[in-house]
Amino acid sequence: MRVTMIGTGYVGLVSGACFADFGHDVVCVDKDAGKIERLKKGEIPIFEPGLDDLVTRNVREGRLAFAVEAGEAIRAADAVFIAVGTPSRRGDGHADLSYVHAAAEEIAGLMDGFTVVVTKSTVPVGTGDEIEAIIRKANPSADFAVVSNPEFLREGAAIEDFKRPDRIVVGTEDERAKAVMNELYRPLFLNETPIVFTGRRTSELIKYAANAFLALKITFINEIADLCEAVGADVQQVARGIGLDKRIGNKFLNAGPGYGGSCFPKDTLALVRTAQDAKTPMRLIETTVAINDARKKAMAGRVADALEGDLNGKVIGVLGLTFKPNTDDMRDAPSLDIIPALQAMGATIQAYDPEGHEARQMLRGVDFKDGPYEAVEGADAVVIITEWDQFRALDLDRMKLLMKAPNVIDLRNIYRPEDMRSRGFRYSSVGRG
Repeated sequence: MRVTMIGTGYVGLVSGACFADFGHDVVCVDKDAGKIERLKKGEIPIFEPGLDDLVTRNVREGRLAFAVEAGEAIRAADAVFIAVGTPSRRGDGHADLSYVHAAAEEIAGLMDGFTVVVTKSTVPVGTGDEIEAIIRKANPSADFAVVSNPEFLREGAAIEDFKRPDRIVVGTEDERAKAVMNELYRPLFLNETPIVFTGRRTSELIKYAANAFLALKITFINEIADLCEAVGADVQQVARGIGLDKRIGNKFLNAGPGYGGSCFPKDTLALVRTAQDAKTPMRLIETTVAINDARKKAMAGRVADALEGDLNGKVIGVLGLTFKPNTDDMRDAPSLDIIPALQAMGATIQAYDPEGHEARQMLRGVDFKDGPYEAVEGADAVVIITEWDQFRALDLDRMKLLMKAPNVIDLRNIYRPEDMRSRGFRYSSVGRG
């Protein structure tokens, strides 16, 4: 089938490349001419394992192309995906739909024949109705259907998630649109992937509800971790003990400094605002948002406690800046709260992250290093914020020799307390009292 993807951000680029790998003809469109030129040269603007090879292969085989002008691509398309950003709107926390509305207006004047307009961006309930109204007003004679098809991609594992998903959710009651969506995802039938057809508004809410539940689960285990510290229990064993219950499951039960990234913070806030507008407040999610924000800000206090409350003049080595490993995404990363708080207490920060290049523009006064051992050299303490694999197998003897004092604050629990203490480190972690 012929697919046009409006937007070459994280969702648009991954989805477009994967659809092309399924055998469809895909054109990814973006207003940023510089980005399109880089993509045509094979330069991938985001870090996602395996994406560069996937893009290169499908461009070489003629199934994937990039363009600034959308006209020809939209006229030829069976399905046009809207995959533009929906950041939190300043001031009120609602999702900013300006890019979605602009895409709908552009699509309206360019469609030729029956076209399925698919919302891939994460949008509030009722956005599909708005898109339909925009297109209908701009082009009353257009033959089209608006479909909701939310993405459930984890950064760092997006290609696997797209090709082997738990489910595909499609919000439409139009039979022609259902046929197009079935054909687009036909390669997944071999994996017996469930395709859940729902109403459009239901599909839009499924995305927000899923992310809110996962954020709630993370916040729950973080609060349990605090209790474990107070009573002398081990949160990792608690998580295993409850995670083996199939009604609960073991995913998203890793205690840490709080969630961040491109989805959970903005989606939970948008859901809260939508519920408030509908006069059905979601107190659980409101509390989840508040607890998570406070937790990230409180993490610097754990570092201070490990150094007897005094960080003035101390050198802190930070390992990991991105919100999670295997991504370069810095949006709402815990490091953006933790590091300024440490600096405000008088600490000097030297940091390393394998892909945290954006941090250089977002964090001021930080001495960015080229490797983990450079980041720990001369440090009074080391803080592990992101659990990159390369931090799991550090040469601890070398690390101890390089440090000024053997203090390690592990906010991701990637080391065993007994191992660290046996090597002479003063070690603290999360939820292991």
